[in-house]
Amino acid sequence: MDRPRHTRSVLAALTATLLAVPGLTVLSSSAQAADADLARNGGFESGLDGWNCTAGTTVNSPVHSGSSALQATPAGSDNAQCTQTVTVQPNSQYTLSGYVRGSYVYLGANGTGTTDVSTWTQSAPDWQKLTTTFTTGASTTKVTLNTHGWYGTGAYNADDISLVGPGASTGQPPAAPTGLRTTSVSSSAVGLAWSAVTGATGYAVYRDGAKAQTVSGTSATVSGLSPATAYSFQVAAVNDAGESAKSATVTATTATGSTGGSTDLPTHALVGYLHASFANGSGYTRLADVPDSWDVIDLAFGEPTSPTSGDIRFNRCPVSECPNVESDADFKAAIKAKQAAGKKVLISIGGQNGQVQLTTTAARDAFVSSVSNIIDTYGLDGLDVDFEGHSLSLNADDTDFKNPKTPVIVNLISALKTLKAKYGSKFVLSMAPETFFVQMGYQFYGTGKFGGQDPRCGAYLPVIYALRDDLTLLHVQDYNSGPIMGLDNQYHTMGGADFHIAMTDMLLTGFPVAGDANNVFPPLRPDQVAIGMPASVNAGNGYVAPAEVTKTLDCLTKKTNCGSYPTHGSWPAMRGLMTWSVNWDRYSNWEFQRTFDGYFG
Repeated sequence: MDRPRHTRSVLAALTATLLAVPGLTVLSSSAQAADADLARNGGFESGLDGWNCTAGTTVNSPVHSGSSALQATPAGSDNAQCTQTVTVQPNSQYTLSGYVRGSYVYLGANGTGTTDVSTWTQSAPDWQKLTTTFTTGASTTKVTLNTHGWYGTGAYNADDISLVGPGASTGQPPAAPTGLRTTSVSSSAVGLAWSAVTGATGYAVYRDGAKAQTVSGTSATVSGLSPATAYSFQVAAVNDAGESAKSATVTATTATGSTGGSTDLPTHALVGYLHASFANGSGYTRLADVPDSWDVIDLAFGEPTSPTSGDIRFNRCPVSECPNVESDADFKAAIKAKQAAGKKVLISIGGQNGQVQLTTTAARDAFVSSVSNIIDTYGLDGLDVDFEGHSLSLNADDTDFKNPKTPVIVNLISALKTLKAKYGSKFVLSMAPETFFVQMGYQFYGTGKFGGQDPRCGAYLPVIYALRDDLTLLHVQDYNSGPIMGLDNQYHTMGGADFHIAMTDMLLTGFPVAGDANNVFPPLRPDQVAIGMPASVNAGNGYVAPAEVTKTLDCLTKKTNCGSYPTHGSWPAMRGLMTWSVNWDRYSNWEFQRTFDGYFG
């Protein structure tokens, strides 16, 4: 949240080293006789079948031949790469070629076992053929083809990509597994088992149609599930030739689990930030004048005396800035009245201007002490963590969100756990990160394996993960955001229900961090998730009209009215909506509040 809007977080441009293009090597006549085009769907006539793209789609124009071609759009943090792994023969020569359009377009091969190759064009206003060759190593049986653009340089096109050389016998994929059954069901996990398949080297486990994990044996446990939720499972057998057809489907409903303590929130809650320490164009709203529809009121903001002090102060708006501000006595009385009516009043720490970096244990301890003082002074129900900007970032060696090393992350986790333990199960703990710090972690985490990425990317994930059993609400700010890739591997942009549906589906489904299928951020419980939206066009970029809010809720709670995004389930127990802010909603005649009330009653 901000005064009045967030500063857009932008990934730092990634660095890369261009590979030299080797000279062409003429294939022998005997090699040519056995040559075949090994690239699958190189003309993109079957969509993206066979390709794994970070930001690609197929288009019908422009095309080099046939009816389709690839179009991919690099961003400031993504070069829009498409890859395909191909089976080859060792000690063999191959020619890679393809047609491209656009600026700074690349075509190459990795994992050759000798020298990886890449060729590129600086500018191709019309179709231009790129060609390079390589020889595989003595033990190389697979290479990965790739085509990509350059960061932030605009869309490129590719078509008719081929890899010509000796084919390798891969045999046939195995038969589909049989006998799939559940072996255990808990509130957060389902155990599965099935019969072995001859010729299989492993198995892919699918949850609700999406690949959840791969295993080498004939059993698996799918964890990170939500309580009291129905899931469907299938299994496919795998060998070097590919995957089998999927098995028959089995379904399981997880057991009823914890609901996050005794915070006494309603089943569906409306959360709003109240400008309590400043005024802006929306005007000052007295706490006693906030309508009863608002179930959680976050007082904005508590801010540090300096970024690294950990010493948080809550200074109420002065009369000179807010002429209608109530007295401290009236403010405290309004808090008690809200609580008597079943509402929760929290102190929100951070915001755009409140950078908080707990770099030392002394800062951590000061944070706990000063936040406790604010909570006790005003008799508040809990804490909202709204760290933005440069408050959280990851050190270069911090690559595992489940085991963070960075002091500002470790100290924040420790401080929040201490506060939760001090105040007990009724303590309300919420977080309001930006999409950059959460969902962007699907593509990038910290500086990345090769460096050059923005170290803040995904930096909230270890905090959320460590506190998932203590967390009452996560309401990611689905606004003031750049395009974010969803689980459908397509970029989604603000302005409609699609963005909110895709971003929330990621939280309720879980996702591999930085694309690593073996490092999955598990889903949150539906009752822990609310959707953050701006209350009006004045409140921040990404405002959506009431009809789009309703579409979002229909899709996520009923799986109807979803549009083009394929959700991985429906979550009728999803907690509700958050907005920036109560003040801006009042300024807009309570439009956001009325939409919530009209939907949930």
